[in-house]
Amino acid sequence: MTESFEKVQLITIEDDEQHQRIDNYLIRVLKGVPKSKIYRILRKGEVRVNKKRVKPEYKLQAQDQLRLPPIRLETPVAADIDSSRIEYLEQAIIYEDERLIVLNKPSGIAVHGGSGLKFGVIEGLRVLRPNAPFLELVHRLDRETSGCLLIAKKRSALRHLHEQLRNNQVDKIYHALVIGAWPEHRGKVKAPLFKNTLQSGERMVQVNDAGKPSETRYRVLATFARSTLVEAKPITGRTHQIRVHCLHAGHAIACDSKYGDAEFDKSIKALGCNRLCLHAAQIRFMHPKTEQQVTFFAPYDDKLTNLLETNKNAL
Repeated sequence: MTESFEKVQLITIEDDEQHQRIDNYLIRVLKGVPKSKIYRILRKGEVRVNKKRVKPEYKLQAQDQLRLPPIRLETPVAADIDSSRIEYLEQAIIYEDERLIVLNKPSGIAVHGGSGLKFGVIEGLRVLRPNAPFLELVHRLDRETSGCLLIAKKRSALRHLHEQLRNNQVDKIYHALVIGAWPEHRGKVKAPLFKNTLQSGERMVQVNDAGKPSETRYRVLATFARSTLVEAKPITGRTHQIRVHCLHAGHAIACDSKYGDAEFDKSIKALGCNRLCLHAAQIRFMHPKTEQQVTFFAPYDDKLTNLLETNKNAL
């Protein structure tokens, strides 16, 4: 799709796109086009399916021939997206095929825009891959967390991967630098997590018996004088789970603005690392096409590498 959709577009609906209402399909495909304009062109009959007018509730079928009229936008879709960030995302792609993208998400970039953010990973990828008819997040990472992130390029791949997530068939492994000496014998934290949304819209999570059952398994990777590098494997997938479980264990993650230790964070920032020290280092799942298990690794960024390799004696 072009940014301004200025030309007539002819689209053949694929098998994994069928059974969607046409209005929902157009809202997803015509990124940046106001919903009011989408419903207007449907109402006027400018959108045709198999050369016929259709109503917004029409459900698309495989091999439907969809004709979209020229649509001119007042503001280009990518006008507010920094080109340097787009280039950074291109370099962050670990793997890509016709069904999915594995990205080493940079710290500080949200997975999608919203809540005052104009730019996110998904918006950037849609600019990088303007001809991709389908790009959707398989799962999420916190804005300040870096590492392995899956994006589906087909609806069938999204369904396949979501089923794996529901069946606990996707293994995610994180690395976290935490304050203090994590005990070697402490292999897991089981504590219910309760999510609370403040009036500002900010999400805060705490250990509370009223919360949902949550479990994270841990393994010590490296021990330093004042901190520990741990491997964290979430068994459940709750919001801020690893961060809050680390805090609950008495070992907050370095540079965690929500759940961290201010004095410890100050010393870490003095070493040149001002980002959350949590990284999705590895992900393992069944490829939606081959049904074979695949594993991907995401290297640390420069700040984490410098902190853990160059400044480890100060940790």
